[in-house]
Amino acid sequence: MLKKRTFIIAGAVCVCFAASTPMDVTIHEEKPFPESLTSTSDGALIIGSITKSEIFRAPKGAATAEVWIKPGTNGLQRILGVFADQKSNTLWVCSDKVAPNGAPSALKTFDLKTGAPKGSYDFPGDNSLCNDIAIAPDGTAYATDTIAARVMRLKKGAGALDVWSKDAKLAGADGIAFGDDNTIYVNSVSAGKLFRIPVGKDGSAGAIVEIKPSQPLSQPDGMRTLARNQFLLIEGAGRLDHVTIDGDNAKIEVLKDGFNGPTAVTRTGNIAWVLEGKLKYMNDPKFKDQDPGPFKVYPVPLPKH
Repeated sequence: MLKKRTFIIAGAVCVCFAASTPMDVTIHEEKPFPESLTSTSDGALIIGSITKSEIFRAPKGAATAEVWIKPGTNGLQRILGVFADQKSNTLWVCSDKVAPNGAPSALKTFDLKTGAPKGSYDFPGDNSLCNDIAIAPDGTAYATDTIAARVMRLKKGAGALDVWSKDAKLAGADGIAFGDDNTIYVNSVSAGKLFRIPVGKDGSAGAIVEIKPSQPLSQPDGMRTLARNQFLLIEGAGRLDHVTIDGDNAKIEVLKDGFNGPTAVTRTGNIAWVLEGKLKYMNDPKFKDQDPGPFKVYPVPLPKH
């Protein structure tokens, strides 16, 4: 509830309301094991599920995220990265194979307003994993391939993905975001590293540069652009960070710690929304038989920078 405060200033009465933090959003499904989330300018949150192969949506102010896109739609399998591009009215989704002989990992697109399927683009090669997505101003899509140590590209209007950057440094490539119109940043969830890749005038990938963080990163995962060369970054160890790039260095400011297996972050207004994936309850034998409890997205007010 908003707290009302009344002040008398020079004979005039001012009725002011203190800003409030939105409520947590609970995913309306048992053990969905979400991995990524995104948001739209109207404040809606969109969340993908690994185990249910569903995409959930929570309108602004809603306490729960309900099923929006059903399993199997457009060939959806295990869902990882999701990214809303309002400029093209497109929801970009990373879909990964459920079984070794399943359909290949793919980048899929949906109508951002209706959820209707638009396209599907397979990752070349048998050993791939589409993890997360960033969209360039010209509409080109870039997606990380965690297993094959590469960044894939889908040029606007193209019918197939091509390999944009491939290097052993990109092993474990996970979060991806633009620092400016011509610079992409990628983190490695397995190595705990952050890299910069320039985008050449001809669209080609420049030399990969490792960025030195001001403190060690533990399982860096979802990453979203906050401002020019500034990002919100999730560390799977439990932290939400504000990252500022300065040359080949990165200042890491922990905004909040103590999350249970966070995997992704998005921003609406002055709120960062942190998704708890709790993936250890799915992957770690020590936790598989334990109850992970409800899966939520938590609001964190952003400080002014």
